[in-house]
Amino acid sequence: MSEREEAMRLQVYMAKCGVGGRRFCETLIADGRVMVNNRTVKEMGVKVLPEDIVQVDGETIELTDKLYYIALNKPRGYVCTNYDPKEDRYARDLIQIRDQHLLFNVGRLDKESNGLILFTNDGDFANKVTHPRCEIEKEYIVHLDRKPEAEDLHKALKGLYIDMSQPYRIKSFSYMPRRDYVRIVLTEGKNREIRKIFSYLGYEVKGLTRVRIGCIELGRLEPGDFRNLSRREIDGLLAGRTSLDGSPRRMVAAKKSRQSSTKKLEGKA
Repeated sequence: MSEREEAMRLQVYMAKCGVGGRRFCETLIADGRVMVNNRTVKEMGVKVLPEDIVQVDGETIELTDKLYYIALNKPRGYVCTNYDPKEDRYARDLIQIRDQHLLFNVGRLDKESNGLILFTNDGDFANKVTHPRCEIEKEYIVHLDRKPEAEDLHKALKGLYIDMSQPYRIKSFSYMPRRDYVRIVLTEGKNREIRKIFSYLGYEVKGLTRVRIGCIELGRLEPGDFRNLSRREIDGLLAGRTSLDGSPRRMVAAKKSRQSSTKKLEGKA
């Protein structure tokens, strides 16, 4: 029996239709935004068959055989969500392909930030890449109102308790030729994490550009442009690689605890 002929959990079906990652789909279900055969469903254990009609926010969704893995250079002023009636500039609208409506963003990049963001219709891929245990690196170039002090950056390496029980922490950093710029690497996905860290330390973030996700680089992709990921990039990202060629990344990382010694990051900055 083919995949299309088998019953599957509603959130899995939604992810395969390109609605979003499974956790996002579960949130939509819990919020009462999903209907199966004209009946609102809020339970996670519901299974659907090929002949069932599934709607999200009133729009019917269907399985697709083609999978998309796309890198976009998001300009400032665009939002990544596909479900915010208060916004009128969506990053997904910049990806001019026939199946645009199937795409959803992998992870987040806030409205005032720019740079690399991934889009896909593969829910399993998105779930693997965004799961906390994978610790996929995200690298940013941060423009501050002045040169960051080394003491402050080392505080951020150790972790800062700002507005929640878990600390905000950067994985590594490196200085740039311009004194008011710094490269920052994160592995977590807390909302507006870099902005909160530097605000807490007394700096103003004047610009924030994501330049890398795992082994995928922004490169020369112009603002508003997009490209398909290569098979090598997809496999490298899922494998947790920080570069495609294995070249070293030399950045300042946090000192390890007694259980492990300090080590440099792999890849190239």
